[in-house]
Amino acid sequence: MRHGSIPGTHGRVRPLTLLGDPVLHTPCEEVTGFGPQLGQLVEDMFATMYAAEGVGLAANQVGESLRVFVYDCPDDEEVRHVGHVVNPRLVEADGVVLRGPEGCLSLPGLEAGTERYDHAVVEGYTVTGEPVSVHGTGWFARCLQHECDHLDGGVYVDRLTGWRRRRVMRQAARASWSR
Repeated sequence: MRHGSIPGTHGRVRPLTLLGDPVLHTPCEEVTGFGPQLGQLVEDMFATMYAAEGVGLAANQVGESLRVFVYDCPDDEEVRHVGHVVNPRLVEADGVVLRGPEGCLSLPGLEAGTERYDHAVVEGYTVTGEPVSVHGTGWFARCLQHECDHLDGGVYVDRLTGWRRRRVMRQAARASWSR
């Protein structure tokens, strides 16, 4: 049985920021106020992530240039991880480097094989300012690294080279959402 409220039930769905918007390529600002506005942003982010059927969402993907992300993502053993991190720092990314399918809510419908470590640790805070450390393996480690990249002003296509990058960029240019 779950205790407490379900993330996103008190939030509103916000429009997604799409590839090409400068906020996606600008490092986000540290959060300095841990009040009700931050709590509402996190609720809105969960609601938006669920509406878009994603597994993670960074604040700049809803137009807020703040260092916050939310997640509801399984690992490779199908263990579900749900939470948020404020002012996250990727403190470990190690293990085997795997190329796996990666998509992004800011590039809807597109995906490319992207290299990521299979283990990651992110440290930061909750919306109430309590320290938190999140450990991920497999698919969940990929999610943590992906969301930290967003907050540093990057998207997964920035990690691609050669034909993989050219293919995704061509697909993005032709996508209905890029017009």
